[in-house]
Amino acid sequence: MSFLTEKKSDRRSRASAGKNRQPRADEPRGDGGPDEAAAFIAEAAADLALLAQRHRLEMLGHLLRMSQLEAEEHVRLRSKPRLS
Repeated sequence: MSFLTEKKSDRRSRASAGKNRQPRADEPRGDGGPDEAAAFIAEAAADLALLAQRHRLEMLGHLLRMSQLEAEEHVRLRSKPRLS
């Protein structure tokens, strides 16, 4: 069952069940912050853009590539050394 077809009550119970579980050894603590999120989004958007291109979903592919570029720009600007 996908997220889109789940009932709201199923989503809530699954989300609350995850709060009490112990993280695995290979999982980082916390969410990694906005920089890590932007890097993850850039990678996911690139993969999804390729999928859209493969299936000739031009507009969707274009929007996903724009999202990828925006996320990469965030990562690039945040990793620049600051001149003060």
